[in-house]
Amino acid sequence: MKRLRQIVTKAVIAKGKKRTECCETLCPPNAPTSILGCWVINHHYTAKRIGKYVEVSGKFDVNVWYAYHNHSKTAVFTETVSYKDRIKLTFRDNDCKDSDEVKVCVLQAPNCIEAVITKHGDKINVKIEREFLVEIIGETTVVISVHPLDCEEDWTYDESSNQSCSSSSSSSSSSCSSSSSPDYPCESSSSSSSSC
Repeated sequence: MKRLRQIVTKAVIAKGKKRTECCETLCPPNAPTSILGCWVINHHYTAKRIGKYVEVSGKFDVNVWYAYHNHSKTAVFTETVSYKDRIKLTFRDNDCKDSDEVKVCVLQAPNCIEAVITKHGDKINVKIEREFLVEIIGETTVVISVHPLDCEEDWTYDESSNQSCSSSSSSSSSSCSSSSSPDYPCESSSSSSSSC
């Protein structure tokens, strides 16, 4: 136990994930005869922790391109849709301190799966999917093992037993050998230059 230490640090203490499919009913000003396209844009959201849940509140715009007046005219109808998702959290540890720091990852942005005209022919039903992954960042305690300072491994060096250098000149030559101390300079027998 003498070599163990406790460190208080920030970490992910809880997670949650939820996929939602919802059906929105749109009421365009003209009775649609066919749907030419549907897309979702301008997605904005906020998230906050409420107990063991994270509440994600947001809104997005649903755009439907449709034909009307017996397929003779077209128009784009836009409606803003608001939503509120409650995502249950699963905690990793039980002794973590409470925290309201929430991190949200959008696994699937709001997307249109299906758009159909109702039986009465005056409205449009749009099925939309979305999926979120939420994480709670809080303080937790981790235990590490502390090693003594003298536990560094011994370094091994490749030392050659004989190291020689020579230089030739017109009048003299020099040589040196080092078996134990490679940092000593070469000694020359004359005043001519030498290199190792």
